[in-house]
Amino acid sequence: MLDVKLLREQPDVVKVRVGSRGQAVDWDELADVDRRRRQVISNTENLKGKKNRLSGEVGELKKSGGDATPLMAEIEGLSKEIREQDATLKGIETRFEELMLVIPNLPHKSVPTGTDAGGNKEVRRWGEPRKFDFTPKNHWEIGEELEILDFARAAKIAGARFALYRGQGALLERALINFMLDVQTGRGYTEMIPPFLVNRDAAIGTAQLPKFEEELFRTVDPELYLVPTAEVPLTNIHREEILSGEDLPIRYVAYTPCFRREAGSYGQDVRGLIRLHQFNKVELVKLTEPQNSYEELEKLVEDAEEILRRLDIPYRVVALCTGDLGFAAAKTYDIEVWLPGQQTYREISSCSNCEDFQARRAGIRYRAEKKGRPAFVHTLNGSGLAVGRTLVAVLENYQQKDGTVTVPEALRSYMRGLKTIG
Repeated sequence: MLDVKLLREQPDVVKVRVGSRGQAVDWDELADVDRRRRQVISNTENLKGKKNRLSGEVGELKKSGGDATPLMAEIEGLSKEIREQDATLKGIETRFEELMLVIPNLPHKSVPTGTDAGGNKEVRRWGEPRKFDFTPKNHWEIGEELEILDFARAAKIAGARFALYRGQGALLERALINFMLDVQTGRGYTEMIPPFLVNRDAAIGTAQLPKFEEELFRTVDPELYLVPTAEVPLTNIHREEILSGEDLPIRYVAYTPCFRREAGSYGQDVRGLIRLHQFNKVELVKLTEPQNSYEELEKLVEDAEEILRRLDIPYRVVALCTGDLGFAAAKTYDIEVWLPGQQTYREISSCSNCEDFQARRAGIRYRAEKKGRPAFVHTLNGSGLAVGRTLVAVLENYQQKDGTVTVPEALRSYMRGLKTIG
């Protein structure tokens, strides 16, 4: 959520920066609702002040034996007006919150301007794509031929966009999860196992709601949402808390299954593991002091990159433009892994600094000094990595001419010493 003070003091600046994201906002209604909100609050405070003053006068009259009946009648009238103003304010506050919750974060000044992914800027590349002496296959072909992936039976169980891992495929998925967790805990992250269901307040706190209501799976009674990413429960660990500046930065890592409706058509992504309703992911989340958050963002990207370096898989880092930023992000780097079966780079991680956007919604603050005034933390998150997509990268980059797949050196100790999937 944006700072209301900034909206009031620099409305034109906010409009331009939000406009660069290509999202329409009803600024006129927002300004009108805010004006009415402040007016009702002012009126109510004046009425309460007058009521308190008259109540004092009533006390003095009673002490002196005077007749306080007229004043008491006036106080009763003021009480009625206050109740009416409170009811009016409640309706206005609800609408004000609805309008505020659908305004995206402001892009950081370093974010390139653009309307869509075409405006993204490549930052760097690592590794050289392997040269094959045969035509490399897509991961779903490899997986089905090796009988380690079964999409047909998964569809029989749950429908389209689900996968069934079997044998060495299941072992590889589990090995990647454990490998990623071990790497990140070794780099200073605290491992967590959070709930895989979250309440509405938690989803609002990280900006999944109300914007992405249609993308989430939910239960009915009670109303809970299956996590679309571990970012949601990890960030909400400290919802409505005031942290000590001495404890920052806080770094969490967690494995969770993730659940997304993925509404819409995605071309070739309807096949294979790239875009599923259920997938595994290792997520990185940081809570930092504002002055350090962009330094921590660069470190976050490096932490995610480390997984691909150790697996020796080529990738590139891309800075997203304003039109391609996620709703809550002020700045995002995507890490895109090379997939020889598709002859292209595909996203495997998004690392974002949300600044204080989520912290305002979730009420996460800190004190730099013990008696200092609380301020909002900055929150960051990134995939470290999307496990299924990493498995895709392993299958496609390490495939052999005879149809087998070489197990990367870094994973062999996690796969009972297995060197080849065949």
